[in-house]
Amino acid sequence: MLHMRRTEERQLTVLHLVQPVDGGVARVVTDLVRAQAGAGLRPVVACPPGSPLALGAAAAGAEVRGWSATRAPGPRLAGEVAAARRIVRASRPHVVHAHSAKAGLAGRIAVRGRVPTVFQPHAWSFEAVGGRTAELALGWERFGARWADHILCVSESERRTGQEAGIAARWSVIHNGIDLDRFRPGDPTVRAEARASLPLLEGVASDAPLVVCVGRLSRQKGQDVLLRAWRRMTVPGARLVLVGDGPDRAGLEQSAPPGVLFTGACEDVRPWIHAADVLVLPSRWEGMALAPLEAMACGRAVVMTDVNGARESLPPGHEEHCLVPPEDPAALAAALTALLTDPDLREAVSRRALRHTRAAFDVRRTAGAVAGLYEELVGMSCPTTPTTPTTPTTRKRTER
Repeated sequence: MLHMRRTEERQLTVLHLVQPVDGGVARVVTDLVRAQAGAGLRPVVACPPGSPLALGAAAAGAEVRGWSATRAPGPRLAGEVAAARRIVRASRPHVVHAHSAKAGLAGRIAVRGRVPTVFQPHAWSFEAVGGRTAELALGWERFGARWADHILCVSESERRTGQEAGIAARWSVIHNGIDLDRFRPGDPTVRAEARASLPLLEGVASDAPLVVCVGRLSRQKGQDVLLRAWRRMTVPGARLVLVGDGPDRAGLEQSAPPGVLFTGACEDVRPWIHAADVLVLPSRWEGMALAPLEAMACGRAVVMTDVNGARESLPPGHEEHCLVPPEDPAALAAALTALLTDPDLREAVSRRALRHTRAAFDVRRTAGAVAGLYEELVGMSCPTTPTTPTTPTTRKRTER
C-alpha cells in the first residue's frame, strides 16, 4: 500500500468530474483519459456508476469512482457536492477537471479553489434555458468563475460567448479532437458495405440518397427542426436516419414524416457515417460538436447550423454549402437538397473536409495541449502525451 501511495504521488493525478455521461461529453472524456493513461498520468473519473462513460473510461485506463449525480441541478445538489468532496479527498488529485454545467457546479462548490481546477463547459448552460432560469445559470457562471483556475473552451466562439456574457476568467481554448484511427475514410466500396450491414436499411434502395443525423434526441440537437425541414424535401427516394436516443424520442417519432428512420441507442456510429451521403446536425447551441468532425474525417459532407464551433470546424470557404442559420427549416432543406442532388459538389466538399479535419483535429494534439495546461496549473514537470507541438489553433489563452 505504501509503495502504491508513493507511486501515485509521483504521477500527475487528474480527477475528471463528469455529468452528463453519454454523447459527446463522454467521448471527449474517454479520449482524454485514454491519452493521459498512455502518457503516464493517473486519470480518475468520477461519474454515475454503470453509465456508458464509467464503462468506457475504465476500459481506457482510468480509475473510476462512482458519483451518483443527476444531469440537472435540484434538491440532491448538496449531497452531490459532499460526495464530490469525499472523492477529491480520497483520490488526492493535482488537478480537478470538471466537465459540463452540472459537474462544474458541484465540483467548484466542493473544491472552492483549494485544488487547481479546470472547468470545461462543453456549451454554456445559460444558452440551454430561457427566462429566469437562464438568468440564474448565468449568475452562477459569473460567480463560479472565481473557483476555476482556467475555463477551458473547445472553440473561440464558445469563449467569446462567455466573455460577452460577462464571465471574467482565465481562458484557454483547445479545439475538440477525434480519434483519427477510428474515424477514417474507406475504399470506394465502404458505402455499399455499410448500408448492407445495417438491418434498419433493409428494403431501402442501395442508391437511395441518405442523410444521417447523429446526436442525443433532445432540444439542443434540433432534430425537431430537421423533421420540419424534411417535410420540404423533394429529393426522390431520400431517407433520413436519426442515430441516437434521448428524452425527445417519443415526440420526434410521432411527428416524423415518411422516410425517417430511428436507430435508438447506438454504440458505434461509424457504419452510419459510412452509409451516409450527408451528415446533418441542426443544433440550437454547441461548444464544438464532435459528430460533424467524425463525419468529415470519414470523408462525408456535413450540414450544420451556425452555432458555436461550427465555423471553426469547417474548411475555409465551406460556409456557403455547409452552414445554415439555427431554427430555419427552409435553409436546412435547401442545403441538404443541394448536396444530395449535385454529386460533383458533394464530392468536392467531402474531399476538402477530409483533408482539413485530418490535418487539424487529431485528438492526440488536443490531449497534449490539455496536458500542457495541467502542467502550468500545478507548476511541475510531468509526462505529457507524445504529440505535435502545440500550435496557436489548438491552444490559445486569454487572461482576465
